[in-house]
Amino acid sequence: MDYKKYIKIVNDWPKEGIEFKDITPWMDNGEAYKAAVNEMVAFAKEKDIDIVVGPEARGFIIGCPVSYALGVGFAPVRKEGKLPREVIKVDYGLEYGKNVLTIHKDAIKPGQRVLITDDLLATGGTIEATIKLVEQLGGIVVGCAFMIELSYLNGMDKLKDYDVLALVKY
Repeated sequence: MDYKKYIKIVNDWPKEGIEFKDITPWMDNGEAYKAAVNEMVAFAKEKDIDIVVGPEARGFIIGCPVSYALGVGFAPVRKEGKLPREVIKVDYGLEYGKNVLTIHKDAIKPGQRVLITDDLLATGGTIEATIKLVEQLGGIVVGCAFMIELSYLNGMDKLKDYDVLALVKY
């Protein structure tokens, strides 16, 4: 399926010079969204996944239907102060500053095989931080799956030791 026809380019959003890739039309189309989720599920089935992890917020939109289809759990990664129980955290850099991501301390059990999902791989900072959280808890990241990869931002450089699926590349 040609997923690019479901992506709307929004120029100068959220700030001037950015060419935002809007996936909402992709998700609005049940057939296209289902096909994307099914491709990620097929990728994950080859890896014998125990749990899916996704960073907020669009990682939830992608990861939850994948975890449901696989019959495995989903663990959210959230910004600091958003999870109600004991967490571990990691600081990471953004293109325009710093942020902190957290995961519940009991979300991943040692040895669990983890698939990390998100809508977009850009610079790789968010996914690199998510991987650090999973690995601190003893999880084994066996794959990362994205709807879109912005290859010109070189995020894949941070994931060279991991098996990665990107459905669309720019």
